[in-house]
Amino acid sequence: MLEVENVSAGYGLVQILWDVSFKLKEKEIVSIIGPNGAGKTTLVKTIMGLLPTKNGTIRFKGENIEKLQTYEIVKKRVSMIPEGREIFPRMTVEENMLLGAYTINNKQQINDSKERINQIFPVLRKKEKAMAQTLSGGEQQMLVIGRSLMSNPELLILDEPSLGLAPIIVAKVLDTLRQINEEGVAVLLVEQNIRDSLNIADRGYVLEEGKIIIEGDGRELLSNDHIKKVYLGI
Repeated sequence: MLEVENVSAGYGLVQILWDVSFKLKEKEIVSIIGPNGAGKTTLVKTIMGLLPTKNGTIRFKGENIEKLQTYEIVKKRVSMIPEGREIFPRMTVEENMLLGAYTINNKQQINDSKERINQIFPVLRKKEKAMAQTLSGGEQQMLVIGRSLMSNPELLILDEPSLGLAPIIVAKVLDTLRQINEEGVAVLLVEQNIRDSLNIADRGYVLEEGKIIIEGDGRELLSNDHIKKVYLGI
């Protein structure tokens, strides 16, 4: 479904990514893990067209997308949740949700998506008239996930969704991602939360200093000596 091949990218003259390659298949969860400054967010922004590639190709469902604008990639049913839970605080929960459906013209489809998301996150139905700024951190994360699902994506990309959340809320978020994946949505999960993200992943990649250095099955990577030593303190 998503193929990143020999991609290099960065900010102006500063190169962050060096010949990065990985694949994500349909209905799969893939985790990209690594420390702060490894280039994870740069990779996400490059996939979504927010940063240009210096070289390499990015294909979605067989079509090259590395030259496309972000809105064109979104129209191909790719959604991204950026780091930091970017909500519109002075808009209601419902208004925030509906912003995620800006590529859809069919009112019934919008209503169907909204109902499906409210079933996944009942708290969003309960608080749909509340201002988004009144939600807890965990509820805000549910909101941005719900908003991203309004466009009915085939691929959902999340950048550090566990950041700043209590462990019990992180577990809820990851359970929700598993549920969404079981409904047919492929998930690219970019995380520092190594153990939890690899536990739900079909496959994982370790990104360090802008390069993929390890890849393998998600849970099997938890037994990798480098990962145990550097990330798990074992």
